[in-house]
Amino acid sequence: MNKIFFLVIILFSFLGCKPHSSKNKTTITPSKKENLDMVETSAYKDMKLVWYDEFDYTGKPNTKKWSTEEGFKRNREKQYYTSNKKNIRVEDGFLILEAHKDSVPNANFESDTTKRWQEKWRYANYSSASLTSKDKGEWRYGRIEIRANLPKGKGMWPAIWMLGENWKQIGWPETGEIDIMEHVGYQADSIFGTVHTKTFNHMKGTQQGKKIFIKDPYDSFHVFAIDWTPNKIDFLMDGKVYNTFENRHKTTDEWPFDQKFHLKINIAVGGMLGGRKGIDDAVFPQRMLVDYVRVYQKESYE
Repeated sequence: MNKIFFLVIILFSFLGCKPHSSKNKTTITPSKKENLDMVETSAYKDMKLVWYDEFDYTGKPNTKKWSTEEGFKRNREKQYYTSNKKNIRVEDGFLILEAHKDSVPNANFESDTTKRWQEKWRYANYSSASLTSKDKGEWRYGRIEIRANLPKGKGMWPAIWMLGENWKQIGWPETGEIDIMEHVGYQADSIFGTVHTKTFNHMKGTQQGKKIFIKDPYDSFHVFAIDWTPNKIDFLMDGKVYNTFENRHKTTDEWPFDQKFHLKINIAVGGMLGGRKGIDDAVFPQRMLVDYVRVYQKESYE
């Protein structure tokens, strides 16, 4: 009798001590896409989930959906993008992009006197990651949502943004750019949502952007989104619209947003915007955690 009682006590102790998941989200796997359609689209009338990544796997980002960028890329940013595990991986249900103080040889180095800055620097003092859905996930109109937790510190410049599919043919800013979320470490209480076109862009100082106050960018996850139709693009944080860019119905110089766009997620270090007040080397390493990426569309936008 005593032995039976002892075994019952052990059993209840084991059940009571069952570990809980550290990830506060609904566990959804690709095999349960039908359930995801039913549950997650209930808030978006007449919309259907058409593309997503819940990051409920371990290892490299899904190569059927994502590619990584390599090297020095844009805006005279100081980081060297890599596909190394320390800079980008999926674990514990999250996509992790991680920026490091580093020393990375520049594979494209030519000389100290070349005109292209990407070929002028022998080494990078920082490494980071940039993910793109180009040629693997591109959409014309829809609601694009990303739930993420941001890196902090002066010099950090995390961004979630989009470029047009004809970018290589006609270049920037003619292709158009949609900045779903930009944040700079020296302005910790602000999130920016911005549009760039041939007419409206930061090189002219005419970009169409607004900011929203964010109380806790580093301690909590937030949902960054756009709701994009043929007539306007709304920018949202946690469901609140804070910027609207309307189609003036003139030319593609003002509205190049009737074509497909692909998504980019990255942590930049320094650069034309992120580096305006320097870089604090004491903050490294820094991570951006992405809980999910979801794209919803209507059957018709006519």
